Amino acid sequence: MLNKAVRWRGVDPVSLEHCQIVSTPFDRHVRGTIITASYGLFYRIALDELGLVRTVRVERTDGAVLDLSADGAGNWTDAAAKPMVTLASCLDVDIWPTPMTNSLPLWRNAFTIGTPQRFAMAWIDADAMTVRRSEQIYTLLDDTHVRFQSADFERVIEIDADRLVVDYPGLFERMT
Repeated sequence: MLNKAVRWRGVDPVSLEHCQIVSTPFDRHVRGTIITASYGLFYRIALDELGLVRTVRVERTDGAVLDLSADGAGNWTDAAAKPMVTLASCLDVDIWPTPMTNSLPLWRNAFTIGTPQRFAMAWIDADAMTVRRSEQIYTLLDDTHVRFQSADFERVIEIDADRLVVDYPGLFERMT
């Protein structure tokens, strides 16, 4: 992990995000604030020492909140500690509308150029404040490009040396 502040501009729909990535011997987390035309959003993702998601909090300015916990082995619970069986075996989270969460499986896994890797993700739609399982495929094409596929959606995403999104065609552009 790394210690870094990053900003993205959402292209469609228009948004602005500031994200802080923190990694110390005692704490690893990501915090982001996103402003969209419809709402403001704050998210926090706590990671364990292996880079596995342990807690996620998504909070909108209208008061809607989503809190999830994971055990690092693919078992998830909601804010009331109720098991979320539909998310079984999901190790990562993917939050819409941020490109930050595309980095989570890239940070945690070794990739061979041209070899697709499949991931089950806990996909959070902050527009609807819902979570569901999403099957995703990441293929490292070279040191700066990864193909992302999910259902009928596909993009070749440009990444930097820290495996953070630089350009997500049609959706996000890095500002810093």
